Amino acid sequence: MNKIVVINNKINFFKKKLINVDGDKSLSIRFILLSSLSRGKCVASNLLRSGDVNSAINNMKKLGIRIKAKDDFCEVNGKGLFGLKFKKNLVLNSENSGTTARLMSAMLSNSNDWVKITGDRSLKKRDMGRVIKPLKLFGIKFKDNNYKLPIWIKGPKLLKPIKYIEKLGSAQCKSAVMIAALRANGKTKLKCMPSRNHTELMFKNVLKIPIKLKKKNNYDIIDIDGMNEFNKFNYKIPGDISSASFFIVLTLLSKKNNLIIKNININPSRIGIIKILNMMGAKIKFFKKKNYKGEPTADIFIKSNRNLKAVNINPKLNSSAIDEFLLIFLVASVCKGISIFKDLSELNKKESKRLDWGIKILKMMNIRIKKIKNNGVKIWGNPNLELKKTYIIKNFLKDHRIFMASTIAALTFGGRWKIHDANCFKTSFPKYLKILNSLGAKIK
Repeated sequence: MNKIVVINNKINFFKKKLINVDGDKSLSIRFILLSSLSRGKCVASNLLRSGDVNSAINNMKKLGIRIKAKDDFCEVNGKGLFGLKFKKNLVLNSENSGTTARLMSAMLSNSNDWVKITGDRSLKKRDMGRVIKPLKLFGIKFKDNNYKLPIWIKGPKLLKPIKYIEKLGSAQCKSAVMIAALRANGKTKLKCMPSRNHTELMFKNVLKIPIKLKKKNNYDIIDIDGMNEFNKFNYKIPGDISSASFFIVLTLLSKKNNLIIKNININPSRIGIIKILNMMGAKIKFFKKKNYKGEPTADIFIKSNRNLKAVNINPKLNSSAIDEFLLIFLVASVCKGISIFKDLSELNKKESKRLDWGIKILKMMNIRIKKIKNNGVKIWGNPNLELKKTYIIKNFLKDHRIFMASTIAALTFGGRWKIHDANCFKTSFPKYLKILNSLGAKIK
């Protein structure tokens, strides 16, 4: 059913000054998958209960793992590296979750029968080749639809270790190779373009797996010794920086507001949006910094500031802000000057073609934006931007980030907005509208 939200009013003075957001999605999915391969009962608190995480839970249950999940508390009874059960004609549905689909491909590395992985309409358009190609080197067999879902996977009796160079900066590709390496008889060597490093931090600091990490010539070098079982573990998942980013931008672009967002994962591979916004003049601050099992966390303080300047962003920041560029585009639309963002092709490989949608939304807002070579954009900011017209957002493949970014535009720039597929945010951030309303948003 196509649910539509209507927003006719900008947000005014916030009713509260402190919020919590849902647990980190990347860490929640990795907890579900890796705890299933442990030996014993693992417990997580503040687990994100979104559609993407639920798809990971449902898939692991189909593989014989006993999981109890209530609210944000979860128990997983791991059965070891070789304890998964593979029934004949097994179908695993990853729904809208690219992380689940790609990492699940590695989880099935020792399946003795063909297992089918599928997903929703959006996920079936996304590239699976980035994990299929390296996983084949381990000896894993695939039947696929031109590197798109659905795919069928069957494992060999024994995986052989590999050497692989990952050139896309894809954390999902790197993580899939690392998970497959757990069952390989020997040392797997990875040379990777920098990307999110949650998996290697969990391997080293939580699972205590024999792993060597170093940097060489702008690459991350990862060596993993396979065939090492690991014991049960507990994990308290910090808040998601991607979810927090919507409220950071909401606060920045609203008038005379300030906000504290509690206990957020500020892993350096994830805070590109903070670096970019501060380059624009935002002055976002971290305090109460801690280190939790290798992951840095902090409370985030942000206050309103429309006196912002344009930026020319080094593409090296792209991977650490890849999920937040729609929000960054909104901020650039009110910066003084011309902002330039380069090499954003990965945006069009997400749940929808986000780069194209970012351009479309800014053009609807009468912001001058131009696509430049190598999938970059120039944005001519208008510091006095105020919207008056009616804006309709639909047919965006139920991409949760397009929906949420559109609500931020409506609440900060004005106008009358009708945004379709309003339930899609539940794939990543089920409490999103509830928190917006608690701040004083008027959403119908």
